[in-house]
Amino acid sequence: MSATVRTSDAQARQNLQEMLAKYHCKVHQPDDPPLFSREPKSPMRSHHWKWEDLRPLLDTISQEIDLNAGGPRRTLRLTGPGLERGTTPTFWASIQVILPGEVASAHRHSANAFRFVMEGGGATTTVNGENYEMNLGDLVLTPSWAWHDHQYLGEQPMIWLDVLDISLMHILHATFFDPYQDVTQPVSEVPDLSHRLYGSGLMRPTDSYKNGRSVGQLLVYKKQVAEEALRNAGGAVADPVDDVILEYQNPENGKSVFATLSLCLQKLRPGMRGTRRRNTGSRLYYVIRGHGMTRAGEAEFRWQAGDFIAVAPWDWHSHANLSETEEAILFQVNDTPTLKALGFYREEHSA
Repeated sequence: MSATVRTSDAQARQNLQEMLAKYHCKVHQPDDPPLFSREPKSPMRSHHWKWEDLRPLLDTISQEIDLNAGGPRRTLRLTGPGLERGTTPTFWASIQVILPGEVASAHRHSANAFRFVMEGGGATTTVNGENYEMNLGDLVLTPSWAWHDHQYLGEQPMIWLDVLDISLMHILHATFFDPYQDVTQPVSEVPDLSHRLYGSGLMRPTDSYKNGRSVGQLLVYKKQVAEEALRNAGGAVADPVDDVILEYQNPENGKSVFATLSLCLQKLRPGMRGTRRRNTGSRLYYVIRGHGMTRAGEAEFRWQAGDFIAVAPWDWHSHANLSETEEAILFQVNDTPTLKALGFYREEHSA
């Protein structure tokens, strides 16, 4: 009587693989990557883009790439190392160049987007009929599914940061896009409605005023107002990692400007040396002025005005202002609202 020979569990799983595939099913295989890990292990690596490298590239694409009225935007995409696309797992940051006389045609998409003006001024943007001038340091929102176009009649190239939560949109398979029927959209009778209703930053329309109507949200945050608020906050209790930091808020509900992204302006005071933090989610810093150092994971980035630093999920990171006399100002975007809404946000601190 022969003994029954049993195959190993690993061999049994492999033997089942072909049969199960006919029914679009699987069982875990020995060489499959683990579904769970003790801590997050993102393929993204923290990275530093230097303005001295980026500026020549922007000059090149402005000369080589045509921005025709019906075509895509002229943007230099910051692609995070380790990622197939996107600056981080949830959003994509690009630097857009627009030349005198050009029009970025009207369209809309499911991704939320914003512009932060890096250089120049005088372009106008129209968002759902509201029309505003864009100048250095201004933040302009394009909420999900809002029609938007840009026109520029200045004399020198203008540059701004574009960020969209398009990586998250692709993960969720929720991509929608529509071109507008004309190159530009008409401007509303009240071209600055959201600013009139919410621009004070202190007051908002009553429910009786709304009377069931959608009155939108604040679309433009001016540099002067934001930096004055940051100056006023300088005497308050500082964040141990980000020092003096304020978040741009949706004045209609007091929350982040988008349900997916948080946008912040922060100041590292002279000689500041921050503590370390790591958190789920990712973030990108744009250096408006000053110079300093950021440690992220195993890397050390020495930055100056115009540079970008992306911090990967769960990387320990800290900041330092290397000047003892001058402050550093950073603009930050992170995906904390997404992680918190899903119940996945977690952070740890270390001295």
